[in-house]
Amino acid sequence: MKTRPEGAASCRGGHVRVNDRPAKPSTVVVPGDEVRIRVAGTTRVVEVTQTIRKRVGAGVAATCLIDRTPKPPPEVVVPVAKRERGAGRPTKRERRVLDQFRNQ
Repeated sequence: MKTRPEGAASCRGGHVRVNDRPAKPSTVVVPGDEVRIRVAGTTRVVEVTQTIRKRVGAGVAATCLIDRTPKPPPEVVVPVAKRERGAGRPTKRERRVLDQFRNQ
């Protein structure tokens, strides 16, 4: 989370889980805990390696966890029919072929 209020709102909304249990903003985490955060439609999974007693910068905080988020599946690229430049509008026969291609 970027800010404390955003993190608290995510906890209240049920988007944060610690060891597969819903988390409150005041939930205490210890080394070895697994935290799952749902952000923008993706689930991020991190493991806590050490706790922090006071607020620190993002660089220091990043060293206190291990990111175990699974990689997203590769995006499928759909081929796009291309026409040569200056070929003009497709003929009726070419439009039928394009429609058959799109409906498959």
